[in-house]
Amino acid sequence: MSWGTELWDQFDNLEKHTQWGLDFLDKYAKFVKERLEIEQNYAKQLRNLVKKFCPKRSSKEEEPRFTSCIAFYNILNELNDYAGQREVVAEEIGHRVYAEIMKYSYELKAERKSHLQEGRRAQQYLEMCMKQMDSSKKKFERECREAEKAQQTYERLDNDANATKSDVEKAKQQLNLRTHMADESKNEYAAQLQNYNAEQHKHFYIVIPQVYKHLQEMDERRTVKLSECYKGFADAERKVIPIISKCLEGMVQAAKSVDERRDSQIVVDCFKSGFEPPGDYPFEDYSQHIYRTVSDGTISTPKPEVTRIDPKITMGKAKGKLWLFGKKPKWSLRMGPALEDFSHLPPEQRRKKLQQRIDELNRELQKEIDQKEALNKMKDVYEKSPQMGDPSSLQPKIAETMSNIEKLRTEIQKNEAWLSEVEGKVSQRSERRHSAEANHLVAQGRESPEGSYTEDANQEGRIQTQPPVHTEFDDEFDDDDPLPAIGHCKAIYPFDGNNEGTLAMKEGEVMYIIEEDKGDGWTRARRQNGEEGYVPTSYIDVTLEKNSKGAVTYI
Repeated sequence: MSWGTELWDQFDNLEKHTQWGLDFLDKYAKFVKERLEIEQNYAKQLRNLVKKFCPKRSSKEEEPRFTSCIAFYNILNELNDYAGQREVVAEEIGHRVYAEIMKYSYELKAERKSHLQEGRRAQQYLEMCMKQMDSSKKKFERECREAEKAQQTYERLDNDANATKSDVEKAKQQLNLRTHMADESKNEYAAQLQNYNAEQHKHFYIVIPQVYKHLQEMDERRTVKLSECYKGFADAERKVIPIISKCLEGMVQAAKSVDERRDSQIVVDCFKSGFEPPGDYPFEDYSQHIYRTVSDGTISTPKPEVTRIDPKITMGKAKGKLWLFGKKPKWSLRMGPALEDFSHLPPEQRRKKLQQRIDELNRELQKEIDQKEALNKMKDVYEKSPQMGDPSSLQPKIAETMSNIEKLRTEIQKNEAWLSEVEGKVSQRSERRHSAEANHLVAQGRESPEGSYTEDANQEGRIQTQPPVHTEFDDEFDDDDPLPAIGHCKAIYPFDGNNEGTLAMKEGEVMYIIEEDKGDGWTRARRQNGEEGYVPTSYIDVTLEKNSKGAVTYI
């Protein structure tokens, strides 16, 4: 099947068909462009949606703690990754499909134009040959008519007795001339006809089939290109399906991570006050002022004397205890909304805040201790190697660090004392509560924020709190176990390690890193045999092991 043999006379229709093919290619390119714009807008809207609902983590207290919230934010992260995959699809379609189609369309248009120009030139040349043949044919026809006229004139004069010999001779010469010209026209016509037939055969059997063959190949390549683009369009989607599946799987895992029990416990930890529930109100006998008259014949048991209870005092005490249900006591308002020891908070929340502050102070203290150790090591190095620096220049910084350490230790001891006081009160309340539940004591006195009431309604005593327990913070840390390796290093240059505390190494030697450089230019390393010491950081190539993702910490 060839266009050159089957469609030898359909030049105009082939021209229209190839133009339609290019128009269809442009139409598909427009479709691809609009599709990738949809993908880009979709990804952008998804990212905006994620950004809108992500938490504003301006402080640690606003970080999500409930598993349902954490799961939702994990889903938002997965959705953000999903939006990124939609951007990948749009980028892949833009580069692999749209850009190639536009480039290929431009090339096809130039190629089509070249083939059509070649076909038109062949047609024009064949038409020119036909005109020349037609012109020679008309000339031959005209010369033949003139020769016939000359022959008739000669025959008429030759048969006319009155014609002179001169006229007959002239007519004969004219006949010979016209006959010669007719013969020449005939030969020219025959030559033009033969040339035209040859050109026509060449046109329809060689030139035009070759042009149509090129057009056919071009159109078939256009069709194949469209097929490849269709496949590439689908491949762009199929490539991201595994990652999208992981995103969806991550959403499912986030949904499965929701723990209603844990959320309930977080609510308890967040809002638990530590106060005891209110006890029973005592019975107030107002009939003790009524003196009943007993008849002489009535035998009755004498009643013990009942102490009169002032209703005002009783109701005053009851009203004063209603703050446990939500009203803040006056002492709390007088002390201010936020105190250093968090005494304005309920016991449980106070204990929690104090523990958080102690943990933060311990972290800050550890940083200061590390900095002090680093400065001392740097000072030792300067003392042993004066060319590296002046040891006295580090003394102000060391003194400042020591001062900060003492302040932090004092602050930690103070907060630990407050924490011990709170924990002592909470344990006392817990013991009294269990005792009351076991013995069913109705008249058990209720505890105030600063102590507890006695069983006597007219007397109040405070339970003395336990003395604060002060924890001693040692300056030195005993490392019973070797420090874990946090990475490895390779020696770039040799080091003799003559100074105390340093470790000698050879060029190319590989060792473990057990402590990073804290700014003093030295890194703590360990050999395979367990020998430890400090080596210059600039002499080694360090590789640390780091986790890819951080763990979620529940507060």
